[in-house]
This record gives sequence, C-alpha cells and structure tokens, in this order.
Amino acid sequence: MQNLVTVLVMFLSTAGPAAVIAFVGYSAVKAVARNPSASPKIFVAMILAFIFAEAIAILALLIVYNLFTK
Repeated sequence: MQNLVTVLVMFLSTAGPAAVIAFVGYSAVKAVARNPSASPKIFVAMILAFIFAEAIAILALLIVYNLFTK
C-alpha cells in the first residue's frame, strides 16, 4: 500500500510542472508565430519558465523521496 501511495504522490508532484511546461511551450510557439521579431525575448522567458518548473519538480521529488524513505 505504501508503494502505491508513493507512486501516486510522485505522479502528482510531477504532473503539475509537466502541465506548466506544456502550457509555456504552446504559448511560446503561439507568441513567436504572432510576432517573429520578438523571438529572442520570448525564448529567454520560455527558458526561464522551463527552469523554474523543472526546479519545482525536482524539489517535489526530493521531498517525496525524503518523506517515504525508511
């Protein structure tokens, strides 16, 4: 039972950042399609959003790992 709970919590802690990455990527592609001359600024903002979303995922996984280890 504890393994199932661990897997479920790990899935939930990575589903949020994955959704953020998908949404940011979609919005960045839409923004570049609308205004190609602003692509360097959009690219920097997109990369920063990816970095922060991945940092949240890594922190969540580390917390879950520390909570459920014996």
